[in-house]
Amino acid sequence: MDWTRSGDDIFIRLDPGEEIHAGIREVADKENVNAAAITSGIGRTRDNAYGFMNAEHIYQRWTLESPCELVTLQGNFARMVDGSGFTHLHATFTNDDVEVHAGHMFHATVEVVAEIHMRVMSKAIMTRCPMADSEFVALSFE
Repeated sequence: MDWTRSGDDIFIRLDPGEEIHAGIREVADKENVNAAAITSGIGRTRDNAYGFMNAEHIYQRWTLESPCELVTLQGNFARMVDGSGFTHLHATFTNDDVEVHAGHMFHATVEVVAEIHMRVMSKAIMTRCPMADSEFVALSFE
């Protein structure tokens, strides 16, 4: 992993074997980021877990184990009440047959590289709190 920062912009390169959520959280911790928008991400990943939340607030999950192209990545970074980092990411993947898969990203391991842009929201305070009777972790602002 490596990254560079220019003002409120951080550009991250994740390397083979690194997990995307963990990599973003690590950079955010080292750069003292409390709130950010993940505006883009591309690369090649494997062990991709993605899905959506149904009407009962339960996540439905699928896995793409074989390497895929990470075509888009977007979302945000906030802090939980205990101060730990929380990434909420959505992604689009294509397998080697160019079949598109997209949704909430639960997990993705870098196969070749992932290149991610994070825009720090230096004047914002965003906090994530679990919702009752839901798997969703709600975002609140101060």
